[in-house]
Amino acid sequence: MNTKNKINIQNPKGKLAILTPGMGAVATTLYAGVEAVKKGIALPIGSYTQMGKIRLGKRTENRHSLVKDLVPLAALDQIVFGGWDLFPENAYEAASHAKVLEKELLETLKEPLSKIKPMKAVFDNNFVKRLEGTHKKTGKNKMELADQLRQDIRDFLKNNGCDRAVMVWCASTEVYTPPTEVHATVKSFEEGLRNNDESISPSQIYTYAALKERVPYANGSPNVSVEMPCMQELSIEMSTPICGSDFKTGQTLLKTVIAPGLRNRQLGVAGWYSTNILGNRDGEVLDDPGSFKSKEVTKTGVLSDIFNKELYPELYGNISHVVRINYYPPRGDNKEGWDNIDIFGWLGYPMQIKVNFLCRDSILAAPLVLDLALFMDLASRAGMKGIQEWLSFYFKMPVTKAPLKPEHDLSVQLLKLENTLRFFTNEELINHLGLTYYGVDEGEE
Repeated sequence: MNTKNKINIQNPKGKLAILTPGMGAVATTLYAGVEAVKKGIALPIGSYTQMGKIRLGKRTENRHSLVKDLVPLAALDQIVFGGWDLFPENAYEAASHAKVLEKELLETLKEPLSKIKPMKAVFDNNFVKRLEGTHKKTGKNKMELADQLRQDIRDFLKNNGCDRAVMVWCASTEVYTPPTEVHATVKSFEEGLRNNDESISPSQIYTYAALKERVPYANGSPNVSVEMPCMQELSIEMSTPICGSDFKTGQTLLKTVIAPGLRNRQLGVAGWYSTNILGNRDGEVLDDPGSFKSKEVTKTGVLSDIFNKELYPELYGNISHVVRINYYPPRGDNKEGWDNIDIFGWLGYPMQIKVNFLCRDSILAAPLVLDLALFMDLASRAGMKGIQEWLSFYFKMPVTKAPLKPEHDLSVQLLKLENTLRFFTNEELINHLGLTYYGVDEGEE
């Protein structure tokens, strides 16, 4: 073992509040899933923190550990769920409305879900044009709204006997909002809050409120929040971890598996056409061009980074990458993604790959929210602050410290995550070098 990098991680004592801006399909599927696992009527499939195993030491040692046994994560029975929503329905009612889970399962979980009631949301129709609701906060300016959120956090911790909290954004995609001068520093942002600057979105107000309360924040949407210089500055100032952005669940998950494989085998790509149909609230919101722009940025950025045309102009210098999302109400939460990939190989001969992924959006996203919440709590107890790039594994557009570009290769992202866990526990990092001398495999260094 390595003894020079000992990390002191506080034990996860007491209760952990997982707070979700947004208590719709994703959040309520998470709540219900954790309650079902606690009752012993389901398995936490899709959750790396609960089912993942990590190799320790050299291959010849044959040592493996469940992730949750290796690092001191909060246990599921220590979690208390809370959140904000534009609609006043409790979690049971909201889950019933979302129609992700079967009615029989929801009835089994009705008691604990009915106790989870949303706090009033910060909402601005200029940023989400396809939704209307009455369960929202009012204030003389955006700073007052941020202060109300901060009070919500403090009250929730006190009223539920929680020792600490994490926040994971699970609400709708906002209109694309690139950074302006108001987002340059904490000082300019706070001035913008007081002056009701029109470029400050609700998701940014939540991010600010969380960080001011030293609550780790993970951005599960393509909303531009943790990317802002002011938020990164504030996360360092408050010694609080941040990460994001946009959960990597369906179509983009497959892209980060397929695209690195094509690149690693030096196969060219002429075009990649992607289209989706979905009928949940997310699909309705993304039917607005402004909100779709936010999603388009994160979806298209994955391939441009993996297929680096500056490094490989002959293979990827002229890719036609098209992304479409269509709102189709009959499909509900059951999203369907089609990909047509035009590739070329030896001597330029063309080939095609077709992918049809019939997935369940919230079923894929819910375990990611759980993992991010538990890992961000771990990072906080380990004294980490600022951008947590080791959690890139979960995002379409991972946040990195400038001028670094994000790593999108899923296998590389997993290695980064696993090595961070090994580092936390004083285990040797693995590089998969696998040197062999005189026919004897010495294992990874």
